[in-house]
Amino acid sequence: MRLTCLLIATFSAAIGVSCASAAMAGSTVADAAGTRQSAPAETMDALLAKPLYRMRPIEAGRYIAWVHEAQPDLRKRIAAIGRKFIGQPYRLNLLGEFPYQVHDELPMFSLDQSDCVVFVEHTYAMALSRSWEEFFWMLQRIRYRDGIIGVATRNHYTEVDWNVANRWLVTDISAELAGPNGPSYTMTVDRASFLKSRHNTAAKLAVETTRQAYVPKEQVNAVTSQLREGDYVNVISSRAGQALTTHVGLIVLGPNGERHLLHSSDPEVREETLGAFSARAAAREERNRQAGKDGHKLVGFKFLRLNDDIVVPPMAPQPRP
Repeated sequence: MRLTCLLIATFSAAIGVSCASAAMAGSTVADAAGTRQSAPAETMDALLAKPLYRMRPIEAGRYIAWVHEAQPDLRKRIAAIGRKFIGQPYRLNLLGEFPYQVHDELPMFSLDQSDCVVFVEHTYAMALSRSWEEFFWMLQRIRYRDGIIGVATRNHYTEVDWNVANRWLVTDISAELAGPNGPSYTMTVDRASFLKSRHNTAAKLAVETTRQAYVPKEQVNAVTSQLREGDYVNVISSRAGQALTTHVGLIVLGPNGERHLLHSSDPEVREETLGAFSARAAAREERNRQAGKDGHKLVGFKFLRLNDDIVVPPMAPQPRP
C-alpha cells in the first residue's frame, strides 16, 4: 500500500465482483423451468438512499451516471460523491495490482472499505467519469504514473509521486498560501529500496531529494477562506526531525461556507473542520507524550488546488510483461 497510508496508522477489500455483465441493468434469476430472466433494476430513489460503500459495482455505475447529470459542477460533484462515502469503514493496506500482478492478492479497487488515499482517488475518479467503465479507467490513470499499471509505477510517495503525476488534476499552492517566508522541509526518497523491501520488486530508480513547502498549522485559519471545494489536502507531520505527508483528504464546504476536511481515517470516512482535525491530533500527541511514545506530530498542511480546466491525459501504452 502507499507509504502515506502506511504512516497514517501511526498518525491517526477485496470485494466480490459478480460474473454478470456490467452492461445489465439488473441481476438475473432462474424461474422454475430454469429459464434465466432479468430481475427489475432497483429504482433510482432506492439506489440514492444507499451509501456508495453498500453498492455493487453495477449500482455504483448507475449512480456515477446519475450524479454526473444531476450535478454538472465538478467541485460540487466531488463533494456529493465524497459525502456518499461517509461511514465507509477504514482499512489500511487495501489495494494492489491483483490479478494484473500477483506480488500480493490485493485488488485494484474497493467500494466497501477505504484508506485515506483510496478514498480520495475513488472520489476524484468517480467525479470525472460517466460510467463504471470510465471510473475504473480513470482510477488507474490517477493511481499510476502515466496510467501504466504496476507496483513500480504506482504513486507511492504523496509529495514526489502522486502530486507530481497528477498535475493535470491538481496544482500545489502551498508556497503561495504560506508566503515568501513560509516553511519547507527536505524530502529524500529511495524508491528502489522501498519497492524491494515492501513489495519484493527490483527496480533501477535514482534516489530523489526535494524541498516541500507547507502551511504551518498555526497559519491555517488565516488561509482557509482561500480554499475551494474539491481541493486536495496533505497532512504534514514530523517525527525525529523528518517531515512528510502522513494523511490526505479533500476540502468541502459546510452549510455556512466554512471549510471542512472530508477524509478516511480510522474507524470510518468522516467530515470535520480543519480545527477539529487539528484538535484531535493535539489530543493524540498528548496521549503519546504521557505514554512516553514518540509518535508523529502535526506541523501543518500542503494544499493543492483542483484545476479549473482539467484535460485528462491519455494513458501511456501498457508494456508487455
